[in-house]
Amino acid sequence: MQSLYQILMLILDIVWFFIIAHVIMSWLINFQVLNLRQQLVAQIWYGLNRIVEPLYRPVRKILPPMSGIDLAPLVVLVGIYAIRIILANNVGYFL
Repeated sequence: MQSLYQILMLILDIVWFFIIAHVIMSWLINFQVLNLRQQLVAQIWYGLNRIVEPLYRPVRKILPPMSGIDLAPLVVLVGIYAIRIILANNVGYFL
């Protein structure tokens, strides 16, 4: 069962990385450091969108419109961190 705990933590770490990469890339695109007309940038951007959008969609339905500010990534990151805390505090059940 220890391996199940480690696999869950690994999955949460990977999702955390994808969300952070998506947020940073969105800033770079909005500040015109990256250009979506470049094929590699566009492929990475659309790939990240396909990965994180299913996580953001339910959160965006709950959150009220914030006039251009998207808090969905922040809420998802807090949720992932909360799940990590819950798993870490209950690691004894995995042994």
